[in-house]
Amino acid sequence: MPNGKVNVALIGSKFMGRTHSNAYLKVAKFFDLPLEPVMHTIAARDAEDLKKFAPRWGWHHWTTDWREVIDNPEIDLVDVSTPNHVHKEQAIAALEAGKHVACEKPLAGTLSDAREMLAAAKKAKKQQTFVWYNYRRCPAVALAHQLVKEGRIGRIYHVRAAYLQDWGGPSTPLFWRFQGNLAGSGAHGDINAHIIDMARFITGDEFSEVVGAIEETFIKEREIPGSDTAGGGIVGSGGKKGKKRMGKSTVDDAVLFLARFKQGAVASFEASRLSTGDKNHNRIEIHGEKGAIRFMFERMNELQYYDATLPAKVQGWTNINVTSGGAGHPYAAAWWPDAHIIGYEHGFINQAADIINMLGGKKPVVPMPDFADAYETQRVLHAAIESARHRCPVKLSEVK
Repeated sequence: MPNGKVNVALIGSKFMGRTHSNAYLKVAKFFDLPLEPVMHTIAARDAEDLKKFAPRWGWHHWTTDWREVIDNPEIDLVDVSTPNHVHKEQAIAALEAGKHVACEKPLAGTLSDAREMLAAAKKAKKQQTFVWYNYRRCPAVALAHQLVKEGRIGRIYHVRAAYLQDWGGPSTPLFWRFQGNLAGSGAHGDINAHIIDMARFITGDEFSEVVGAIEETFIKEREIPGSDTAGGGIVGSGGKKGKKRMGKSTVDDAVLFLARFKQGAVASFEASRLSTGDKNHNRIEIHGEKGAIRFMFERMNELQYYDATLPAKVQGWTNINVTSGGAGHPYAAAWWPDAHIIGYEHGFINQAADIINMLGGKKPVVPMPDFADAYETQRVLHAAIESARHRCPVKLSEVK
């Protein structure tokens, strides 16, 4: 990169736009990097919002036309944090313009879109691609990956994973995440994607088959935002307040599936936006012949580890506080003293550090998902939906 800097452009300024902006804003303050990240331009649709967003989150320029950042020769890295249906167009345009590309997960809303993105990445041989599967960058998840790689778990028997939330009830309006043409899928692509990626990452294994699946949409219709009088919408005849205008939800609210891995492990996955009482219950368990691990994101600084090779009288679950840089816990040395815990945003900052390190020729702390890696998760997402809709097993060898 010229002058030891990497000029970053971000497309999207909502939830993920904030998390990515915060990551670029903070990363050089905590990590020693080979390149200086420069927050060059933020692109989004709402000009009034951008006027406030850009200076607040550290961006030097803003634009309402994302194509401007693609065409700008000063930009080195384009970060796509928009809804799933536009990932393909924006990422491919950036790659064709010679930019490195970071993309939010899932890689795309559909397998066909993801396939085109992968082809573009393969064609653009000089550019690097990155996908924001941020839970890989939680120190506890990274440590779990390392323990399995070291053989501490031995042969893996069972993987159990669930990502449960409760925000998608009947009162939640019809925004893009409930529209299949924009999101591709519901809870499945949004949060099952995370635990599929974590399972692949921690085990180092790939799926061989989705054995069976269930897909369910419980809330068939949702209110269209702004469709009543109070929201500036419809008024009925005679000046009376009219009925709320409703639209069809075209994505799943919950998807559950069973699977097998290539090395023989069996697995279960569950994603729901209607798991009442669960706010962000992201959990994975991996059980093997020599030991087991458990991770729960709501206690993200901890990893539970069971060592079955110890004498029986001292076997039991160990709760590891994964915050000791001196002990070699991943990423911990960049942060605070032992047991001074980190939070959700730090996974994104850790990922931003790995992205900048990779652009500067260094290795990431743990493997980074690129478009090819994220495409494997997309194949599993597709196989699970095919299994649910056709009520049959689907071999991953049949999903290209």
